[in-house]
Parts: sequence; C-alpha cells; structure tokens
Amino acid sequence: MPTSRLPGFHNLTRAERLARIVAETGLGEEQAARLARAAEVDGDLAEMLSENVIGVMGVPLGVATNLIVDGEEVLVPMASEESSVVAAVCNGARACRATGGVTTEADAPRMIAQVQLIGVSDMAATRAILEDRAEEIAAICNACDPVLVERGGGFRTFETRVAGEFLVVHLIVDVRDAMGANAVNTMAEALAPHLESWTGARVGLRILSNLADRRLVRARARWRAGEIGAGMVEGIVAAYAFAAADPYRAATHNKGIMNGIDAVALATGNDSRALEAGAHAFAARSGRYGPLSRWQRDAAGDLIGTLEMPMAVGIVGGATRAHPTAQAALAIMGATSAGRLARVMAAVGLVQNFSALRALAGEGIQRGHMSLHARNVAIAAGAEGDEIERVAREMVARGEVREDVARALLHGGKG
Repeated sequence: MPTSRLPGFHNLTRAERLARIVAETGLGEEQAARLARAAEVDGDLAEMLSENVIGVMGVPLGVATNLIVDGEEVLVPMASEESSVVAAVCNGARACRATGGVTTEADAPRMIAQVQLIGVSDMAATRAILEDRAEEIAAICNACDPVLVERGGGFRTFETRVAGEFLVVHLIVDVRDAMGANAVNTMAEALAPHLESWTGARVGLRILSNLADRRLVRARARWRAGEIGAGMVEGIVAAYAFAAADPYRAATHNKGIMNGIDAVALATGNDSRALEAGAHAFAARSGRYGPLSRWQRDAAGDLIGTLEMPMAVGIVGGATRAHPTAQAALAIMGATSAGRLARVMAAVGLVQNFSALRALAGEGIQRGHMSLHARNVAIAAGAEGDEIERVAREMVARGEVREDVARALLHGGKG
C-alpha cells in the first residue's frame, strides 16, 4: 500500500520526485514519461511558483475576439480547457458590437485588511481610543510600503465594526496596480502590536478580506431585439428573474459569469480563488444569495445587461510578474493598469453571462456546449490524430456526444 508520508520529498529534484511517485503508486511508465515531457519547457518556472512539482498541467490559451470595452477594441486571452467558454465571449461580444459593446467603470483599487481584537470589554471606549490614534495608524501602515505611497497609493482610512464578540479593525488601503494581498497583510501585522498596546486587547487574526467591496467594477451592455429576437429578450429576462428568486439557480447564473472571469484571471496570473470568494460573498451581501448581474428590457424592447462585483486583480507582483505567458496576455489585451484589466474582465463576465442565458433560453445549453465538447470526448475515448475530428463530427451529427458512442465509432460500431 502506498504511503503519503514522504520525508524530504521537497528536497528532491523534479525527476527524483516523479520517480518516487512512480515507486509509491505504480504509475505507468507511459504516464510518467508524459509528465516528464510536459515539464521540459516550463518545469523550472513551475518549481519557482509551486511546491513538490512533478510536472506541468497545460491549459489551452485562447483569445476571445469581437469585444469592445469603453469604445476600444480589445482581444482577450483566456485560459480554459472548455472551448465553449471562449466561443461564448466571441459570439456574445459580436452581438452587441452595433450598440458600442460594453461600457464599464471601476472603483479606486482599495483593499481591506482585518485585524481581530479579542477580549474588548468596552467597544465604544476602544473605538474612541483608536480614533484618537488615527494619525499614528496611518503612519505605521504607510511606513510598511514607501514605494506604494510614492506611486499614489497607501493607507486611506480605517473603520471598526463589531463581529460577534470581537471588535474588528478594517484598514482601507489603495494598492494601485497590485492585487494587494501582500501590502495589506504586511500593514495589518505591523499594526497589531500597537493595537494591543493601546487597547489592552489581544490581537487574533490579521489578514486581508477577499470580500473586496471597496473595489467594485461595473459593466453595462445593450443587445438589440432586432439582432437577437424579441422572444430571446423575454427569455433572458425571465431567466434572470428565476435567478433573482432562487439561490439554486443564482449559483449557476453566477458560475456562468465566473467562467469568463476565471479564464482571464488564469491567463494573466491572477488569483481566481480570491475572485471567486469575493464574488460569491458579494452575491450574498443582503443575507440571501442572488445574481451578480441584472437583465431587463428597455423602452425600445432591447435587452440591457448590467454587472456589479468585486474585482481584486493586479498587473504587478506574484505570478503575474513572474510568468512570461501572463505578461504576454496582458500585452495582447493592452492592460496597462489594474483598473483596465478589471474593467475588461467585468465586460467578459457580462458577455459570458449573456451567451449562457441565450443558450438556456433558446436551444438549451447542451446542444452548443456538447458540440464544442465533442473533441474532448473523442480524446477521452482514445481517439488520436485524424480520428479525433472524424469521431467528433459523427457524434455531433447523431446528437449523441458521449464517451461510449465515441468508443463504438472508434471500433467501427454503430454506438
């Protein structure tokens, strides 16, 4: 039986780690060789970005076309293993080009760091103490990152809030073109001993919040009824009403938005997990989970879509700076600031949502999705080379995109 207790595993070379995994798990020689080959180009970089690396999992990098954001044409790199995600943006963006594409706006790039105070006996008195120390709090925080301050960012203000039995100090920090986690975490940790000294309370957690509701981005677009059909406008509005009424539907509605946003985040080296956490927390801010976007019909009968959500992304630091593919993606997009990147990502999320709703309100999600997914199914069934396209085409023609059908077609059967 294999063991997961592998002392010193992190000290081994990549090849040695892979060999150890083969020895422990009985991984096949062909599978091990494939892992080794996949890491030949970017394996060394991967080891700088992660831990205990044995290979590199490649994700296709596609480019969404047709998008206009704030009057500017933009090509958007998207890293996704699902072809329908990229295709949805291309198609949805084309459908609103005649009305000017997507217009957006973004808040200042302000992040929140939380410092938890434990054992506060008098909330009001402790708050007053901190208010009297406002200038010192600002000075301590800004001393943590003079470069950020020189670039126009830095500490902006602080707030206190009661959360259960705790008093929580929120540090509001303008992080400029960074995602900002490192900057605000450093400030929170530097301030912690001072808060203990001033208040007599004990500091617990000191960490950023991924509910970045001081860093919202908004997007809006119009699709003409003459372009998509009056019936489709009604169908999409009804689909939105369903999401607004039912959290089970709202979760999938928002997943459609995040399909696009996560793909751009991955392509640019941004933290998709943080974006997901912030988006879903924001969707539940009223106490009930709801849709991040809104859809309605205007006086002319056209479809109007709007989106508002947190967008904590950066173009400096972390994997964004370290990974050459991320840098290339930003260059293709022309994203020279975190704000521009955030606005483009919001536009992608809104257009992605439109395409998903159009499919759902029309022919259903499976027909278009499975047609694009057919190649993946053929590969999973063992198709290679020219067989992949042949099998995929036949499954789509039959309307049966399933692995068992693909296997039968490969072996000359009728499925």
